Amino acid sequence: MTAPKLQLVDLKKEFSDGSVAAVDGIDLTVAGGETVALLGPSGCGKSTTLNMIVGLEAPSSGDILIDGRSVIDIPAGRRDVGLVFQDYAVFTSMSVRENLAFGLKVRRVKKPAIVRAVGEVAELLGLTGILDASARDLGGSELQRVAIGRTLVTRPSILLLDEPLSNLEAAARLAMRKELRRLQKEIGLTIIYVTHDQIEALSLADRIAVMNAGKIKQVEKASLICQQPDNLFVAGFMGSPPMNLLRGKLVRNGAGLAFAKDGFSFDLPSGTTPGEGHERLPAVLGVRPEDIRLASTGEGLMAARVVLVEPRGSDAVLTVESGPQTMKVIVPSLGRPEEGAEVGLSIDPSSLVLFSGESDRRLPLFAEDMS
Repeated sequence: MTAPKLQLVDLKKEFSDGSVAAVDGIDLTVAGGETVALLGPSGCGKSTTLNMIVGLEAPSSGDILIDGRSVIDIPAGRRDVGLVFQDYAVFTSMSVRENLAFGLKVRRVKKPAIVRAVGEVAELLGLTGILDASARDLGGSELQRVAIGRTLVTRPSILLLDEPLSNLEAAARLAMRKELRRLQKEIGLTIIYVTHDQIEALSLADRIAVMNAGKIKQVEKASLICQQPDNLFVAGFMGSPPMNLLRGKLVRNGAGLAFAKDGFSFDLPSGTTPGEGHERLPAVLGVRPEDIRLASTGEGLMAARVVLVEPRGSDAVLTVESGPQTMKVIVPSLGRPEEGAEVGLSIDPSSLVLFSGESDRRLPLFAEDMS
């Protein structure tokens, strides 16, 4: 079996006297040609992880393997890893062409190959018309594209991107995402993409590793992580707005189970069996705002009142109250209810996620989920 392109094994980085762990024993395996996003709030350890992979930071413990070989003792310049920073890293005394060619010249690549590679990357990034311009005369968007191009031109086996698109205009960001995906498919480039922007992560990555306080909280396919969070942090972090999290407990309701709190009750799907010992213990019920539908007052599973309407283009976010519970609901802007309106809420039982109120971990809803 082919070795993974990149493996992080119990990787840890401590600063100061060791009391602060910027990265706290993370494990991550990345296949060749895969794009994995490290997603999380500021200060969660994303950039420190990238710096250790490229060799700018030495880990306190653990290992980093590229193609099955440890690179802990290999200098940054010999790991065949390219890193693009958020801030511009361009030689302003050089032209765009010279900046793009710099890495290849250092590697003593022959001139015809340099000319060809620079031309390809310049066309990819829309820099062909300014190749002979001085970098000091460029705007922020152009400078960042030059920085990305200077790394891409060396064709690294792993490309590390530390929020490189944050200084680009919206249209340029969208174009670069498409080009990075195309580049990945064409030459099998492995990409590790650090961002705090969920849209960037969801649109670019095959899998997303959500980080918080130096730990990886969950690694999952980008297409699944919003609907299948493993814990309350991921549930409350992913999505805009994030999952509604209702705290209460599980109670017996006839032959089935219900989620209840302060007079509010919601029957769980027939056959719900969240493991032994969870009945009457604290629980958290999760439902995505986009999985709640509005119905006529008498038709919905529960009655609610709209207390806030937040238009955002083609859709709107409603804040609704149902008894003691407050929830967010996403609806089309056209025909949305007004503030103060009485509505019914219909929730697809298959969209529900149940968490332990003690461990914050997701509980299986059905017996087959435990297999």
